[in-house]
Amino acid sequence: MLTSFDDEEALLDAVMAGASGYVLKLIQGADLVAAVRTVGSGRSMLDPSAAARLMSRLRGEHHGEPKVGALYGLTDRERDILALIGEGLTNREIGQRLYLAEKTIKNHISRLLAKLGVERRVQAAVIAAQVPRGAAGVVHHGENRPRHA
Repeated sequence: MLTSFDDEEALLDAVMAGASGYVLKLIQGADLVAAVRTVGSGRSMLDPSAAARLMSRLRGEHHGEPKVGALYGLTDRERDILALIGEGLTNREIGQRLYLAEKTIKNHISRLLAKLGVERRVQAAVIAAQVPRGAAGVVHHGENRPRHA
């Protein structure tokens, strides 16, 4: 979605309506092309400032940097699933990627949402999009992380 609305409500509405990307019209040409390519490759692209404000609101914060402390309580599997939710994958796609049943993925996501203190999958996706690469063990698509045996 290319928009002039720079607020968290518009971002949440767009994501809930199925948007994989959300950028502001103030974006530079090269950045817009990069955003389109990102979404075209199946990943998500959210305007950083609007996403940060939404994260703050979802956490009940009114100012400051979003906290990722809740991520430390996640299991390795939940971190993997959070990263895949952040990429916009469905439960079925996550199950195929991780070689798990869709029902198992649903159970993991339920626990994941509870641990993060959110009610909706889109809220978890926004959290995943705001996590710096490698923070709290969250792996983004295409990166490798050592596995425990």
